[in-house]
Amino acid sequence: MKTISILTLILTMTPAFAEPPPIPIGMDAFRQWQRWPYHRIGERAFMRSTYDRAGGNEGADASHFLYQEAEDRNVTLDVEGTGVLCFARYNHWHGSPWHYTVDGVDHIIAETSTADPNHPVEGSIFVPSELFPSPLAWTWSDTRGADLSWAPIPFEQSLKMAYSRTHYGTGYYIYHLYVPGTRLSQPIRSWDAATPPAQDVLDLLRRSGTDIAPKTGVTSISGTATVPANSEVRLAELSRAPSVIRRLEFSVPRSDAAAFSSVRLRIIWDNRPAPSVDAPVALFHGAGVLYNRDNREYLVKAFPVSIRYDAERVHLACYFPMPYFQSARISLVGAGREVADVRWNVRYARFTGKRSEAGYFHATYRDHSAPVRGEDLTLLDTRGIEGSNDWCGSLVGTSWIFSHNAVLNTLEGDPRYFFDDSESPQAQGTGTEEWGGGGDYWGGRTMTLPFAGHPCGAPSAKEARVPADRIESAYRFLLADAMPFGRNARIGLEHGGTNTSTEHYESVTYWYGAPGAYLVKTDAFRIGVPAAEAAHLYTSPQASEPYQVTSRYELGPDTLDGVEVYPATTKLARSTAGTSEFTVRLTPDNWGVLLRRTLDYAFANQRAEVYVADVSGPAKGKWAKAGVWYTAGSNTCVYSNPPGETDPARHVLQTSNRRFRDDEFLIGRTLTRGRKAIRIRVAFTPVNRAIYPGGPVQGTAWSEIAYNTYCFVVPTEGK
Repeated sequence: MKTISILTLILTMTPAFAEPPPIPIGMDAFRQWQRWPYHRIGERAFMRSTYDRAGGNEGADASHFLYQEAEDRNVTLDVEGTGVLCFARYNHWHGSPWHYTVDGVDHIIAETSTADPNHPVEGSIFVPSELFPSPLAWTWSDTRGADLSWAPIPFEQSLKMAYSRTHYGTGYYIYHLYVPGTRLSQPIRSWDAATPPAQDVLDLLRRSGTDIAPKTGVTSISGTATVPANSEVRLAELSRAPSVIRRLEFSVPRSDAAAFSSVRLRIIWDNRPAPSVDAPVALFHGAGVLYNRDNREYLVKAFPVSIRYDAERVHLACYFPMPYFQSARISLVGAGREVADVRWNVRYARFTGKRSEAGYFHATYRDHSAPVRGEDLTLLDTRGIEGSNDWCGSLVGTSWIFSHNAVLNTLEGDPRYFFDDSESPQAQGTGTEEWGGGGDYWGGRTMTLPFAGHPCGAPSAKEARVPADRIESAYRFLLADAMPFGRNARIGLEHGGTNTSTEHYESVTYWYGAPGAYLVKTDAFRIGVPAAEAAHLYTSPQASEPYQVTSRYELGPDTLDGVEVYPATTKLARSTAGTSEFTVRLTPDNWGVLLRRTLDYAFANQRAEVYVADVSGPAKGKWAKAGVWYTAGSNTCVYSNPPGETDPARHVLQTSNRRFRDDEFLIGRTLTRGRKAIRIRVAFTPVNRAIYPGGPVQGTAWSEIAYNTYCFVVPTEGK
């Protein structure tokens, strides 16, 4: 008689409806944009960049490389796993040609300014142009300072990016990794560098600014309202549920545009105790103010929102899908002056997903009128919001004012985003205008693209035509590059290059979220603590004795004006060139595991093969390979920012005092589902690499400070 394992029985008997919803990837992430609200259980997002490792703003955060393989191979990104590069941003053409090494195959991506970088010509494009067409890719001619690409680059095992030139080699990159076995809309196949992006996706993105919502199978209601000066007017109370709003539109006479800018849009879902959308109308739709200095037809021509002018009226539309399960209450709140003849329209349809599969749409407004010196602005902290400590969902964008007085140098501030208890930012950028799709402060000019823009603001205070023209704002929306979180999110932004700006910021953070968690912490232990190691049956025969590390995570500067703002802390660590084993607890109904390690980043290029075994039953002690855990680079980087466009690379080594780092590894569901505990083996595999050709070989070992275990689960139906 054939023996059937307990795990097999659990997997085959688990009803299909309990499995997390499939995740749209690649071109499907665009064409299936109606699935924006759905949870991405089993997907993790990361944003890496050329940021100043010391926490400052050196070289405007350019040219800090993980390592250099050759004169024309200056590596900024090095990843192992299965995933998709969703976005890449470079300052102008600097660094081109770029090497995209996908699953070991090198591909050269360039920009037409590369041939003569000292004499760039407007109208530049990516090369090969058929693989990076507009509107998935844009260059500095359109963006006013940056080369941007949303063309998805899938990889099955590894991805590496390197710059051929290093002068002002700045950039940031968003990529997704997936728990093995996660249901995806299509299999991940290594990028072939031959297949152009799908035409239907290009056509869809070209429709940005127009009515992209479905027109059949929907209910549409409209009305006209007067917004009182200092009170609320309710526009609609929707009770047919479950439903999803597919289009929300307002229009006002052009003469009332300025007054309408600060009117608040409020939406309460399912009679919750607080509004999930509560933001000034203009900033909600991507612009800090409804002042159109150049009399353009579109102030904002983005994919999910738009602001369009005709001869008589201003039209504001939102296409973010907004599901609800009982009711939706939509109101406008006056901002000090009555606004009459506000025409509105809501288009909604039946929502076919399960309540446990999707989150509510949120637009969280913050007024940062007095930034605290030395502290990042907090655009969003989901912990405790609307009465819930846990939230799961996705970050899908920000719209922000960075000055009320046409001051542009505050744009040196870096975005830093933390998800699910991590003390290292999973997203670390190089500047505020970079996040908004520009470069070099957009040259003071405005622009609007489907997912990024700088729609309003004069080049300087002196050039402002009216006071409203001094309001500078930008937006960034995330669709294929959305950033999921399973229990909490902290979205931060430096004000100025070292958190010293006193400009008046305002922000709207767009996110989908449901109260509760789909990433559940099931275990944790610290290395060097005898009781904790014993409880987890930790063994590491070749490990060092516990040693103390006094250091910091990678954040802002330690001191400002001689005053410490970011103190060091002390942790115990071990290092090994061998193998570590330990046991961690799980919840059996998991759909994969996230294992987070706190490490000493002084050891370079930490790489290990990870194996998993059951701790009971027929599979006890049988090791199965879970994948490779690789953390590229170290707290020592190569700074190469020569003065000339084609000057040779330099080899300036910089070692920061940021040795603490949190890093993640994803364990597939077939190795974890149905199990209450697993045994993990981490086998160090050395990467002996010189940090630059002819330079020193960096010391490497596997470093351990702490392990934290999280299980992916399907969240329960929320309220």
